[in-house]
Amino acid sequence: MNILIAQSGGPTAAINASLAGVMKAAFESLEIDKVYGGCNGIQGILEDRIIQLNEGFEGNEESLNRLKMTPAMYLGSCRYKMKSVEEDTADYDRVLEIFRKYAIGAFFYIGGNDSMDTVDKMSKYVELKGVDVKVIGIPKTIDNDLMMIDHTPGFGSAAKYIATSVREIAMDTYIYNMDTVVIVEIMGRNAGWLTAASALARSNYNVAPQLIYLPEVAFNSDDFIWQVKKILFQYHHVIVAVSEGIKDESGKYISAQGTKTDKFGHVMLSGTGAVLKELVAERIGCKVRSIELNVLQRAAAHCASATDLEESFELGCNGVKLALSGKTGVMSTIVRTGDNPYTIEYSSAKIDKIANAEKKIPREWITPEGADVTTKMIEYLRPLIQGEPEVPYKDGLPDYILDRVRRK
Repeated sequence: MNILIAQSGGPTAAINASLAGVMKAAFESLEIDKVYGGCNGIQGILEDRIIQLNEGFEGNEESLNRLKMTPAMYLGSCRYKMKSVEEDTADYDRVLEIFRKYAIGAFFYIGGNDSMDTVDKMSKYVELKGVDVKVIGIPKTIDNDLMMIDHTPGFGSAAKYIATSVREIAMDTYIYNMDTVVIVEIMGRNAGWLTAASALARSNYNVAPQLIYLPEVAFNSDDFIWQVKKILFQYHHVIVAVSEGIKDESGKYISAQGTKTDKFGHVMLSGTGAVLKELVAERIGCKVRSIELNVLQRAAAHCASATDLEESFELGCNGVKLALSGKTGVMSTIVRTGDNPYTIEYSSAKIDKIANAEKKIPREWITPEGADVTTKMIEYLRPLIQGEPEVPYKDGLPDYILDRVRRK
């Protein structure tokens, strides 16, 4: 049979490692012939923008390894939401037409929450129509908010970048003999995993960030100002890590721009750090600056976690094994089997238990006052950032593979 792979959602430092894993396992299988890629996710598949991946990669370990080290998405991405079958079946029927055209026996979709929704819908429609195509989800999201998996590919590398950046921001801040507040805004709409990772920046010479605010706990501005004042009195420097999606006691995002939403129904957020900066300036009056990491934390392969890349690769390989064993409508998953030493197993979970759900930080992993994380969180996070991959360099800069979408 032939297989089709596509990528969707936001970029990470590890999503191409999962692509390389699917390709590697497919090339080594006697049951799989051609390996196709869909440019720009499900949207590109609907438009029949399909390329063959055997060329340039099959039997070429050097190219596969370079792909594994390349951030963002080799096949390109999309933000396309398929309507429900009850609303319209046109997209589903078009995908089945593409499956037939290329003799596809298995479809692998690499992505996050919204992508797993596509996997769920497509796998159910394939089954409804009696079409023998295995539909497999390969997880990806720096947000780490997918259910039924210990942690998601891309998260470990983003966590490493965040912890590194916060430690370096602290080094920059400590040199001045004045009261200073630095607010670091980190991605995380409803789950604070990325912001929690800032705690890894702490060391025997660095206490920053002294405050960590997550979406899982209601944010109170008076408590925030009181905490900042207390730490300023003790250290003269305060570094605050804050999730973009923190909410007040009523559940309203403190940075929400009215009721405007994106195509997936997510409220548009902007400037959490800027809001807190103005609050500190008004209520305390010391030197204060806001730093928004924004997209920098998504595809920083120069600061990637070797553990993250290797696990992402193996999740792709595992996805092929699942399809060849007859599984469909599932996502390739990681199960943690030990903390000290850190050990995992690769498994699978039904996609209908994952799609349209969010995994949030357990309340007991956040301190009672809601302004820091516990040692349990640190124990969970630390294994995920271990190791430095040998990223190829040329002329002093990372030398990545150019994506196929632009090359076309």
